[in-house]
Amino acid sequence: MRNVWIVARREFRHYFVSPIAYAVALFLFVVLGILFYVNVSFGVQSGDITPDGRLVMGPMVTLLLLTVPFLTMRLIAEETGSGTIELLLTAPVRDGELVVGKWLGAMGFITLLLALTWIYPVLLHRMTTPGIDQGLLLSATLGVLLMVSAIAGIGVMVSALFRNSLAAGFVTLAVILVLWVIGGLASGSSGASEIVRYLSFGDHLFDNLFQGVVDLGDVLYFVSLTVLSLFVGSQIVESRRWR
Repeated sequence: MRNVWIVARREFRHYFVSPIAYAVALFLFVVLGILFYVNVSFGVQSGDITPDGRLVMGPMVTLLLLTVPFLTMRLIAEETGSGTIELLLTAPVRDGELVVGKWLGAMGFITLLLALTWIYPVLLHRMTTPGIDQGLLLSATLGVLLMVSAIAGIGVMVSALFRNSLAAGFVTLAVILVLWVIGGLASGSSGASEIVRYLSFGDHLFDNLFQGVVDLGDVLYFVSLTVLSLFVGSQIVESRRWR
């Protein structure tokens, strides 16, 4: 575990000197701030502000789908492209520890961004009576964290496949978008359609967690996808030892 935390701290600190990380953070907060202002202004004019934290969480899901792949794209691809992956592979760090450490570093930064976005629900809570449903907000936040965890896991896995960070980012984005829309593409009630719908990010997030229901099946889906992605990523890194 010590090696995992060393790698995670290194990656977490790297985000604070990364232009991409600052660009993503600025984009996230500016867009959320504008949407929050527009919705609240409209509510004030109509005399009815909706006391629902999902006012912010809903748009944030879309923004995270589009931005998290570019926060994870460099994690291993950059090491491979620059040749430093060879040094890491000869260091006393296991492949699984390297992959998990990279994922933890990314998750630390993303979690920090999510924590800062709570300023909007807090403001909404103070502006409404009796305030927002905090249980619903916590459930939705848990769903977003689980979703982001899976996206980051997939991002690390895809990053291990490429030498070019930008290519890794766009491929990760493509994979995530497929997992997002796949549920809507399924039609009918056949067994195949049920399997396809089960793979959908949106169904697991919006059907229960965004409605205040913490279903074990949804939690297991995101956790399993994260673990599977990290396992495959570690196998890809290990395969480089034999090249």
